[in-house]
Amino acid sequence: MTADLRTQVVIIGAGPAGMLLSHLLAADGVESIVLETRSQDYVASRIRAGILEQSTVDLLRSCGLGERLEREGDRHRGIYLQWPHERHHIDFVDLTGRSVWVYGQTEVQKDLIDARTAAGQQIHYEVAETNLHDIESVHPAVTFTDVDGRRRTVRADVVAGCDGSFGPSRDQVPQHASHRWERVYPYSWFGILADVAPSTDELIYAWHGDGFALHSMRSATVSRFYLQVPNGTESKDWSDERIWEALATRLGHGQDGWELTTAPITDKTVLPMRSFVQTPMRHGRLFLAGDAAHIVPPTGAKGLNLAVADVALLAPALVDLVHKDDDRLADSYSDTALRRVWRCTHFSWWMTTMLHHGQDPFDEQLQLSQLRWVTASKAGATGLAENYAGLPIGF
Repeated sequence: MTADLRTQVVIIGAGPAGMLLSHLLAADGVESIVLETRSQDYVASRIRAGILEQSTVDLLRSCGLGERLEREGDRHRGIYLQWPHERHHIDFVDLTGRSVWVYGQTEVQKDLIDARTAAGQQIHYEVAETNLHDIESVHPAVTFTDVDGRRRTVRADVVAGCDGSFGPSRDQVPQHASHRWERVYPYSWFGILADVAPSTDELIYAWHGDGFALHSMRSATVSRFYLQVPNGTESKDWSDERIWEALATRLGHGQDGWELTTAPITDKTVLPMRSFVQTPMRHGRLFLAGDAAHIVPPTGAKGLNLAVADVALLAPALVDLVHKDDDRLADSYSDTALRRVWRCTHFSWWMTTMLHHGQDPFDEQLQLSQLRWVTASKAGATGLAENYAGLPIGF
């Protein structure tokens, strides 16, 4: 195998995890090459999570990526929890001194692409047939076919797998050396995007006998909604009229004078719900970060934030490994990252099971009891606020 490219870290995946890792490494003088199967336009425009926790915002500010976020992001003090005839505000700032920001993953991605392009970052988009080699050696390699059809090889000191659930990195950790933990939920989210100003100042999480609903937002003129639907639901079976009717019912249109504003729907997507964790997050010179290592249901707004936390731990570990041949942080990376991963996995499960209606009337009463406790107890509300607004990176 003859290498035609050489770098210190080869990063597979040009999503937020991979691009932020390249940004942090470059700040400490570590070279990287990024490989991505999708086009730049696709990566820059895909719609994902919209909530940034406090630790994520602090990191983006500290590494020079906070200017547009400060100007265009929307800082939220908390969220609303709702069930029929009741709506309660959980104020994160009062409870923990920490807030969250509405600033979509699409916007974070644009900021990262702009920053890395301006810095001359080497990124190969639309690659195919990506394969990892020699990851148990000190000089791993990645082979791929570039956009022009040429077969190429990158030799590096480290491979960072930031390529999500379906990339090649996760499967490079041998079965005998890893464990996969998974839970599939018996319902999905029906995501709706509409060109309409939000009908709420902060997110509404609504429990309802017909199923969960969430009123979120992307900007002052674009709203994002979610409905709990059975697994196997197809978006074509839901007309716009049916969607707005379900949202109005579950979100409490008319309750205490609150009104849901409707408008043209621009996107409909059904999202399966599952929790997944692969342990460990390192094998040899391969390190996993973000969705390559773990997936959480979106109820707790943790997916993007977990990826950022992984990268915040991984970057200094790789700097020490590459520049100083010091492997202490690299050796502890997986255990340290997994403490936060499991905490966020639990919180996401807790929020999901508290808010999504099932078929068991007994569980229904338990959910309502939990909601009443969280909204009436300062201790309960503080626990939710602490987890939602985000624990420190090194937790």
